[in-house]
Amino acid sequence: MYKVFRDTHKWTGIILAVVLINLSVTGFLLLLKKDFDWIQPPTRKGAAGEIAHFITVQQLFSVVFAQDHPDFRSLEDIDRIDFRPGKRVHKVRSVHGNSEMQIDAVTGEVLGIATRNSDLIENLHDGSFFGRPAWRWLMPATAIGVLFLTASGLYLWIQPLWRRRQRRRRVL
Repeated sequence: MYKVFRDTHKWTGIILAVVLINLSVTGFLLLLKKDFDWIQPPTRKGAAGEIAHFITVQQLFSVVFAQDHPDFRSLEDIDRIDFRPGKRVHKVRSVHGNSEMQIDAVTGEVLGIATRNSDLIENLHDGSFFGRPAWRWLMPATAIGVLFLTASGLYLWIQPLWRRRQRRRRVL
């Protein structure tokens, strides 16, 4: 039984090493995403103004589409719009190329267009970058594999200690 656990533990560890290295590196980068502009562009601050002065959603779309950016040509190209009222800015995110456009919520001025590498890193981290099967099957299998490695590692560590203790008891 010990040999079976040892061999299975070894090969499970070798197979999961690639996935676990990916999870470790991308998780570390995601922890630091607010600290480095190349991972995630900082949220700019818009002009001061009251709610009554905010641009409408129609005006927001007009500003975005007027930029003639290849990632923002139609409504289908827009993944989501994050509104930060405290900073008076709309963050418009594209479904293509992880692009983000920040628009001043008061003036309608474009504050910045950047690539959100954090989205790519997040997709690598959760497995969705590799397609639905990887996200649906590989990541849960990895979780089960890590549980197995933990349990089998404990067994491989405790079993020789237990065996030595049994031998000592027989000698005494």
